[in-house]
Amino acid sequence: MHSITIRRAVGQDAERLTTLIQESGAYQGEYASIIADYRVTADYIARHQVFVAVDAVGQLLGFYALVLEPPELDLAFVADSAQGRGVGRLLIAHMIGQAREAGLTDVRVVSHPPAEEFYRRLGAERVGTVAPTPPKIAWGRPELRFTTI
Repeated sequence: MHSITIRRAVGQDAERLTTLIQESGAYQGEYASIIADYRVTADYIARHQVFVAVDAVGQLLGFYALVLEPPELDLAFVADSAQGRGVGRLLIAHMIGQAREAGLTDVRVVSHPPAEEFYRRLGAERVGTVAPTPPKIAWGRPELRFTTI
């Protein structure tokens, strides 16, 4: 695996983050509606703790967005081409460190259903299910929590 750097996102990253979301293989078929019109904006990046993982040549491998109030992992994506290389694990460990530094004791995650096991392997505990909100989200989503202390 090449060297991976995690850095704070800047406004100029917004388009690349949106593209990564829109091209995500995890959101094809029945799950496509949830990201259909979603865009990451420079304002969103400025308001939240958004960090990107890039390789040695600056290729975007993934990112996450931590909302501090209320504490929630709002977005977490790994490029399809970087799946299975430990990028997601690095991003989540980084997120937990950032949450700790911010004084948070836990972080809520409303998970994409196929990603639940990934979060649980990294220590998240399932605490419930978020009900569907049709027509955009026609399925229940696992609600999990990471404890940061």
